[in-house]
Amino acid sequence: MVRFVGVENMVRWVRSIGVEQIVADMVDYLEADFTRWDQFDKTPRVASHSPYGVIELMPTSDRQTYSFKYVNGHPINTKIGRQTVTAFGVLADVASGYPLFLSEMTLLTALRTAATSVMAAKLLAPPNASVLSLIGTGAQAEFQALGFRSVLGMLTLRVFDTDPQAVQKLRTNIEPLGFDIVDAATVEDAIAGAHVITTCTADKTKATILRDDMVASSVHINAIGGDCPGKTELDAALLMRSNIFAEYLPQTRIEGELQQLDPKWPATELWEVLTGASPGRTSGDQITIFDSVGFAIEDFSALRYLSDSVADTDFFETIDLIAEPSDPKNLFGLLD
Repeated sequence: MVRFVGVENMVRWVRSIGVEQIVADMVDYLEADFTRWDQFDKTPRVASHSPYGVIELMPTSDRQTYSFKYVNGHPINTKIGRQTVTAFGVLADVASGYPLFLSEMTLLTALRTAATSVMAAKLLAPPNASVLSLIGTGAQAEFQALGFRSVLGMLTLRVFDTDPQAVQKLRTNIEPLGFDIVDAATVEDAIAGAHVITTCTADKTKATILRDDMVASSVHINAIGGDCPGKTELDAALLMRSNIFAEYLPQTRIEGELQQLDPKWPATELWEVLTGASPGRTSGDQITIFDSVGFAIEDFSALRYLSDSVADTDFFETIDLIAEPSDPKNLFGLLD
């Protein structure tokens, strides 16, 4: 029998612990796994692209536990009342190959994406950052806001979206939780005075959400919307005057903002900063960019945390996933 966390139990678990505590805890798990980077198998995710979107598999292993996530990215889905991103994931035992844990990951991915953004900002944001700008207020926005408040104490949000209903959705969901929310009329207005800027738009296009001339010094940018070939959000000139950080460069150069630059353009992987192998922010007037596309080790960390958290609770069920005949050489005997 395999432990399974479905949507109903995931919702119960999140409500029980709270988004802010989960993000804070998940940052700890991410940092622990990123600092043992060399122990993991690493490969760019396997992507199947179509005119409608992309379906991806994201595998990794630390040689004891294997994980993968199935995830899609279909921006057109919102037009027919469906999620842009859905996902599920598995932990398995490397020694036997048997699956150990299965979970929905649509909600869990939103939580781990926020946690990864916060982990990067802990390393790269200017000191005493207090104002967060959100460019794009879709499905990820609330998780980002709550995560940044939980770990970095950021209470002021400056927000912009081309869809006023998305902005109102954000305000309805989190303004009662104590946030100071400023609705901006333009992107320029939204980033004015911000210390951390998160771009999270959904359209699969080479957009320029942030132009070079918009962005002053002394900011950190979490670029989390550009996450597949042909999908970007930042002006290439802005990239070239910033210090760029990424999860796994062989993947980011294909899918992230770095796809716009020469393949040898310098950038730093986050694990290097966490371990002290490379510097993060080195001056107050720097522009730092986290070119985030999502990487399999983050999903491994999220699943590992969830598995630990729900153990000895009623937030999971067991499912009969593996055929196990009494004689392992007689699989056909199950049919008798």
